[in-house]
Amino acid sequence: MSTMGFDPTGRLLLTPDDPDAPARAERLRELGVGGAPDPAFDAAARDLARLAGTPFALVNFIGEREQFFAGLYAAPGEGTGRTMPRDRGFCPYVVVRRKALVLDDVGDYPRFAGNPLVDEEGIRSYLGAPLLDADGRALGTVCVLDRLPRPWGRAGLESIKAAAAELSGRILAGKTP
Repeated sequence: MSTMGFDPTGRLLLTPDDPDAPARAERLRELGVGGAPDPAFDAAARDLARLAGTPFALVNFIGEREQFFAGLYAAPGEGTGRTMPRDRGFCPYVVVRRKALVLDDVGDYPRFAGNPLVDEEGIRSYLGAPLLDADGRALGTVCVLDRLPRPWGRAGLESIKAAAAELSGRILAGKTP
């Protein structure tokens, strides 16, 4: 049985069911992350954006109802807030799957093409990986986004996975990134 839902018009909804959300929210509280902006997470997001050459990068923790960008980089002139509903974007899918997601051109994927982040914000490509705790529970993601299609390739995938693993280790050790 699929964890994806359908709306009455037959359009596939992006946000998968997330039975781990309550346990994840509790774990985030235990770790003391995800509730406030953190300059160290902002620096990590900025470094990711520079490495990938993208206008956006996030360290994103996903609660039961919303996403919180504890780390945020947006290029000058690209305003964005620190929260977003859970049903927007691509990170909730990464968290539920506990696997990296590579979208070279979001328009090539019907499941994601109609997402409000695409339609309203013009996001065309995404590369993200889960932040995993020691039990394999996804706490959130690190990701980069662009308004242009991008061929991320294996190098991009390996880079985002390495960044997620390093950041996860620092979070679990109680150290700022």
